[in-house]
Amino acid sequence: MGEHTEPLRDTPEEWQVTETATPFTGNKTSVRTDHVVMPDGSTVSRDYQVHPGSVAVLALDDADRVIVLRQYRHPVRQKLWEIPAGLLDIPGENPLHAVQRELYEEVHVKAEDWRVLADVYTSPGGCDEAVRIFLARDLSAADGDRFEVSEEEADMEIARVPLQELVRGVLAGELHNNCLVVGVLAVTAALAGDGLDSLRPADAPWPARPFTV
Repeated sequence: MGEHTEPLRDTPEEWQVTETATPFTGNKTSVRTDHVVMPDGSTVSRDYQVHPGSVAVLALDDADRVIVLRQYRHPVRQKLWEIPAGLLDIPGENPLHAVQRELYEEVHVKAEDWRVLADVYTSPGGCDEAVRIFLARDLSAADGDRFEVSEEEADMEIARVPLQELVRGVLAGELHNNCLVVGVLAVTAALAGDGLDSLRPADAPWPARPFTV
């Protein structure tokens, strides 16, 4: 096993698909079955969830507190602490516009400074969901009436928690939401490195979910 001297970078690649089917179509996502040709020439079946993509935001206030919310997630039968997030419901929508809407609707907050914190695939072995996690600063209360919530969101709890307390919770195995975990550790790494102003601009290209600026 040789030492890799070049910077690590994920690269696009697409293996041949000889047959595809969609055995299930849901309200927001679907399941696809592809027959994929392997490097040795064999063909295997791969099932995966087709997902529109998501955005999330780590909103950091002037006291180094993060806005988090607690929401019931039925598949894992837990109430999870999370950062505001939502689906990219409109194909080609600018992810910054989408995440600004989520911050307004979920916690009724607006922000003046936006950066890209991280881009991740949530479960690339079984789902094509791509998530862009933003950092929002210079927070203030949003104008107008609070967005009306329903279903799981009707029971939602909102809090501002010190960043270092969230770091502790992640490393202790007490916090599990992937966007919260990635966001908290990424912003901590940025603070320890070149600083938050060195992060990518909010309109940085996102090949996984191309958009119009």
